[in-house]
Amino acid sequence: MIIKDIGKMEDIAEQARKRADKDFKENTKNINFTLRGNNKYYYANQCKMFADYIIANGYPYIDIDRIQKDGICFNKYSINVGYNQYCMDLKRFNSKEEMLGFVIGYNDAMRGNK
Repeated sequence: MIIKDIGKMEDIAEQARKRADKDFKENTKNINFTLRGNNKYYYANQCKMFADYIIANGYPYIDIDRIQKDGICFNKYSINVGYNQYCMDLKRFNSKEEMLGFVIGYNDAMRGNK
């Protein structure tokens, strides 16, 4: 009986891992640098939430139609309107960590506004 339960738990864990990997792959489509470590799923989800919010609501001083048309991408030192680091800057940073901190803080602030 215990062996069956362990096998069942392993199956559930494997399904959860596959689902998390699928979500991660989808969430990193517009991230142009490598996410590693234990927090990579969290950071990818935060970037996806940020991009979805900006595409739906716009960003100060940038035309919402352009954002919706070109999309948002995340690069090592910038967030851009478009598909790479040479497109129009939404915001620039000194490091990847600074950018991820901004994204997380922005998401928290926007959740507080609802």
